[in-house]
Amino acid sequence: MEAFAYTDINAPLVERCRLGDRRAQAEIYKRYAKAMFNASLRITGDFAEAEDVLQESFLSAFRELHSYKGDSSFGSWLKRIVINKSINCLRNRRLQLVPLADQHDSVGSDQDDDTDFTEVSWRADRLRRCIQELPDGYRVVLSLYLLEGYDHAEIAGILNITESTSKSQYSRARKKLLELGRQHGL
Repeated sequence: MEAFAYTDINAPLVERCRLGDRRAQAEIYKRYAKAMFNASLRITGDFAEAEDVLQESFLSAFRELHSYKGDSSFGSWLKRIVINKSINCLRNRRLQLVPLADQHDSVGSDQDDDTDFTEVSWRADRLRRCIQELPDGYRVVLSLYLLEGYDHAEIAGILNITESTSKSQYSRARKKLLELGRQHGL
């Protein structure tokens, strides 16, 4: 099997950043800030912390740009920095995975076929709030798996836990999310 080099469409911009071009840095920031902020917010669950993580991530990325080899997209490389910093932020808050004794066994959901836009918007907002109410350990695993697309092996490596712990935390997060959804009228 042949190996193919990945060509990032932002490569010229990244090269200008490596040379210290402030306008190129501002353009990179403009292209990625919103997506990176949202990724951090999903993990930290706190607006102010997500803003701090975003700023720290960009500073680190620009300082460590020499370590970016271009074997993946710049966005993927930056997202990994954001996720790691978000997780470190949680660890600083003493991230605790929820013990097995706190497992919630209630499962079920009511389906509503109403597709009216305002109803969908209301439900999406309620779901976001429910995700934010999850304990940190649940929210992190759920966000990394469901929203960021990492598999359980990758999550285990990122969080320094076993793959089975990642799977069980995800399962419990889903159950807790269903319970919170019912409580919030979803």
